[in-house]
Amino acid sequence: MQNAIAHADRVYESARQRSAAASSPIVASWRRCMTMHRLAPEEAHKPLFLIDSEFQQARLAAADLLVESADELDRIFQAVGKAGCCLMLTDAKGVALERRGAAGDDKEFRELGLWSGAIWSEASVGTNGIGTALADERAVVVYRDQHFFTSNIGLSCTTAPIRDHMGHIAGALDISTCRDDVNELTVSILTQTVRDAAQRIEGNLFRRAFPEARIIIVPNAGSAALSLIAVDHDDIILGATRAARQVLRLDDALIAQGVPAVDALQEQRGDTRSDLLEAERAAVRRVLSRANGNVSHAATLLGISRATLHRKLKKLEIH
Repeated sequence: MQNAIAHADRVYESARQRSAAASSPIVASWRRCMTMHRLAPEEAHKPLFLIDSEFQQARLAAADLLVESADELDRIFQAVGKAGCCLMLTDAKGVALERRGAAGDDKEFRELGLWSGAIWSEASVGTNGIGTALADERAVVVYRDQHFFTSNIGLSCTTAPIRDHMGHIAGALDISTCRDDVNELTVSILTQTVRDAAQRIEGNLFRRAFPEARIIIVPNAGSAALSLIAVDHDDIILGATRAARQVLRLDDALIAQGVPAVDALQEQRGDTRSDLLEAERAAVRRVLSRANGNVSHAATLLGISRATLHRKLKKLEIH
């Protein structure tokens, strides 16, 4: 009881200091909980739950996310499920769409609200891994008494947001535990696991959105963020992840207009005539490769004579 009172006092004192909120994401979240959501840390607050029809609708709206996350959820659960951890996938509103947890921990997790259908937004549960990651749009760790409500200070959460193919927040991946013996090193390891898995899910969503496109990794020095563009057969960019958009200064309007990948990547090319020659050279080389270097066969595939192909090979300097 004394710890709960001390925690509430600390939240009130810290949240009232603008300087503390400016320098600490956790305190900034506490302040949002008090000023925006009108919450009080001493309240015994459990997450709200959707009714079944609302829950099914939320799952239907996030169908692609559920499909592309399934393997990652299973893989992570195999690694941490027996260690007293609960794994949850939420949508962009913090609704827990999927969860994984050991059967022996179900009762405790259910009482805490770590269950499918629960809403883990900041407005619902105050500062917590899922809600704060979604509010800040970045990976976060909320360790024990960093939670807003005193009823949640036994939890340790690490969460990473998941973005869709347009760079918008699609959901979040979270690992939570209420084990007393968890330490910051363990949470650090879980954090890297969550971030890596969230990035793989983002990659899955991106490739799903552009199944016929060529996917190119964009150099992004000093950042581990997923930086991909999808390019069509004419070298026009069809889509880009958020990190790629930032690196290449792309937005929805530019992508809709049609930007050549070579221009966005600032690759060194010549004039338009040179571009045409390069395109022809690439096409001829592809056919030669398919023909295993047999010029006669390649000429047949191109619908031209062997002599014409020889002249093209000389002109294009293909040996």
